[in-house]
Amino acid sequence: MRTTLLKALTIAGVLSTTLSVANTALAAEKIIKIDGSSTVYPITEAVAEEFQKSQKVKVTVGESGTGGGFKKFCRGETDISNASRPISQKEIDACKEAGIQYIELPIAFDAITVVVNGKNDWVKTLSVDELKKIWQPGSSVKSWKQVNSAFPDKAIGLYGPGTASGTFDYFTEAINGKSKASRTDYTPSEDDNVLVQGVTGNVGGMAYFGLAYFEENKDKLKAVAVASKAGGQGVLPSAATVMDGTYQPLSRPIFIYVNATAAAFKPEVKAFVNYYLENAPTLVKEVKYVPLTTEDYTAVKDHFKAMKPGTGFGGKNEVGIKVKDLISRIK
Repeated sequence: MRTTLLKALTIAGVLSTTLSVANTALAAEKIIKIDGSSTVYPITEAVAEEFQKSQKVKVTVGESGTGGGFKKFCRGETDISNASRPISQKEIDACKEAGIQYIELPIAFDAITVVVNGKNDWVKTLSVDELKKIWQPGSSVKSWKQVNSAFPDKAIGLYGPGTASGTFDYFTEAINGKSKASRTDYTPSEDDNVLVQGVTGNVGGMAYFGLAYFEENKDKLKAVAVASKAGGQGVLPSAATVMDGTYQPLSRPIFIYVNATAAAFKPEVKAFVNYYLENAPTLVKEVKYVPLTTEDYTAVKDHFKAMKPGTGFGGKNEVGIKVKDLISRIK
């Protein structure tokens, strides 16, 4: 009888250990999947790193570009999509067809920064018209002298985001007047670090990308001041000029889009987004982006708490939108 009891206790112990291991494995299998914008990536990655320190949740963050991220999101492959521009009508339709509802959350401001090689000593300011002359579809500009007669006759090497990038969409809308309207004879990449390397290796190089990537590389790159009109006062990108509205038209809100079903039925997703919004003011600054105002973050938190799906943009990009106006549009 003693032997039988020992066997029973042993089996019970094994079962208990097995169940414990299984429960631990199940807990460890909680995964939050995120993909999308390379511009938003540094913020979300910073939030994910901090969140995982106190939670038994794995957070994966990809950077396939805003467009690439929305493709995965609208197929139900990710819980959250990073976006440096609003969801487009095509993506709205794809999500609707797949039964995916989403909550649109602005999380910071960014300044698309026009950069040149650090050894470039002739360009300090470019007007919107001059930027358009360089980047518009069919542009024949090959040298700096063609942009401005005061510049040297030196070849321009152009580098920019790929067509899946939200930065590409916003820049072309703001500068060329139509999203995705751009010359095509430039070196594209969804990885902003590749663009940095391209310009640093070319004295005549020029690119555009998010402010944070410039801040990380300002020892070898130079930001160009942007003037809203020819002969106007150029404004450099910074937290101050984004917040006071003078860095136009290249300042913009950036977003995360949350799968509404995941937010409602996956506690880890809801917890992550709440953590994101609560800690964004600090972490956004740490990775060199521009936080929203306290009032704006309060509005965004309330919006997420209400779990109200939809977009305030109606499928189109819009330059100069205010966060509180955006949220109030979502019915």
